[in-house]
Amino acid sequence: MTREEILARVDHTLLKPEARWQDIRALCDEALENRTASVCINSGFVQRAAQYLQGRVPVCTVIGFPLGAMSTAAKVFEAKQALADGASEFDMVINIGALKAGEVDAVREEIRAVKAAVGDKVLKVIIETCLLTEAEKVLMCDVVCEAGADFIKTSTGFSTGGATFDDIALFARCVDGRCRIKAAGGIRTVEDMERFLALGADRLGTSSAIKIFDKQDASDGY
Repeated sequence: MTREEILARVDHTLLKPEARWQDIRALCDEALENRTASVCINSGFVQRAAQYLQGRVPVCTVIGFPLGAMSTAAKVFEAKQALADGASEFDMVINIGALKAGEVDAVREEIRAVKAAVGDKVLKVIIETCLLTEAEKVLMCDVVCEAGADFIKTSTGFSTGGATFDDIALFARCVDGRCRIKAAGGIRTVEDMERFLALGADRLGTSSAIKIFDKQDASDGY
């Protein structure tokens, strides 16, 4: 795949708590220059980013991030506010503790509630694979699809691990085309990006894709 083809699948991401507006603006400029799929930012920056980008690149934000342990009402409110501010994609974190406790219906209904809040906008559901058993990952593939979400996503990048090739292959088998797949967390090389996409990921979440390509281009003498 070409650089352009890969970056068109990348959510260009900056979620660090110390990020300033000038950092977010630089992220937006990079996204514009490289035609990434979106910029992915914390919700407090959505309004300014949407105004700055003026629809030229979609604004993605995170909901219930990074722990997922807040109430459903809080997640719905955050999603509605971000929608009003101009977000068009939403990456929500499931309530991992509820899943671990066997409260699967509650997890499913929470995803449905957030999807209802964002309507026809894109909802990606972060299940934090590094904290789940194989059986829980398989279960969540069904739950995410049943709840009407658009994507299942591996990771926040803020826990004990990120995306793995095995998890993307498992998602591809288990969702079987019912929703799309996002790999995020720990993507370090062009080869990583190519392999995740080949295994079935439709979107990649990373803060470093452009830097990875720029470094490769420099080493190749371009």
